[in-house]
Amino acid sequence: MATPKQVLKSVGPKLMPFFKTVAIYFVLFIPSDQPSLLAMVIKCLPVVSLIAFVLLHGMSLGEEYAYSRRIVLGLVLSAVGDALLIWEELFVHGLTAFLGAQILYISAFGFTPFNVYVAAAVYSAMGLGISMLLPGTSGGLSVGMPIYTFFLMTMVWRAVARVQLFEELWTWTKLCSCVGGVLFAVSDAIIGVNAFVCRVPHSQALIMVTYYAAQLGISLSVVDSKASYLDALRATPAPAHSTTTTTTTTPTPTHAISLPKSRRRVRESECVSVS
Repeated sequence: MATPKQVLKSVGPKLMPFFKTVAIYFVLFIPSDQPSLLAMVIKCLPVVSLIAFVLLHGMSLGEEYAYSRRIVLGLVLSAVGDALLIWEELFVHGLTAFLGAQILYISAFGFTPFNVYVAAAVYSAMGLGISMLLPGTSGGLSVGMPIYTFFLMTMVWRAVARVQLFEELWTWTKLCSCVGGVLFAVSDAIIGVNAFVCRVPHSQALIMVTYYAAQLGISLSVVDSKASYLDALRATPAPAHSTTTTTTTTPTPTHAISLPKSRRRVRESECVSVS
């Protein structure tokens, strides 16, 4: 496993566009109640830079890049959702785009290991959150919000379940996706409380800090995804090919073996002398 210093040297320069665009967003910091094309552009740029970061780590239609493909498609839908959520009247459309992103992230993380204990904790938190937010929704959101929350929390479950700390079967990239998944839920929880329950102080800053950190963590999980796939492939035992070999055995004769004539004469002479 690469040391953090080696990882920082190889990954750091590729992340500079992300950190610069995040800085631009917070320097300009256009309030969410002032929608404009400029606000849309500066909000989407950090996620677009993460799309470029994932692509720089290699991309093809091969199975070894299946994980990266799903992550990058999730980032693309996230950028679409970011653009749509600039305008309040497109909230449902933006939520739909993020729903597609969550499904892609779930597909990337997979369902192994299952970890029922994490699932129980995550879905319990989901039930509590829906019961708190649902009274403040109306129309399509009263259906769309619980559906989105279900897929969001499923993504969190799969991100957390990948990190097997007690079995020591974890990597820093899996830990990044785990932290990213949790922060994604935190960001969306702030959005939900701010929209349907009560105003959260400094909500925009809190939402965007946790959101960008979440997408960064999920994006970093692609760094060793190809190597992990190839390692898993090498660790899989090849199917045993049974070969039937026919052996011909020469039967041992069961009849008595006759003595040579000379030996028979000696035996006969011995019998005569004895008599």
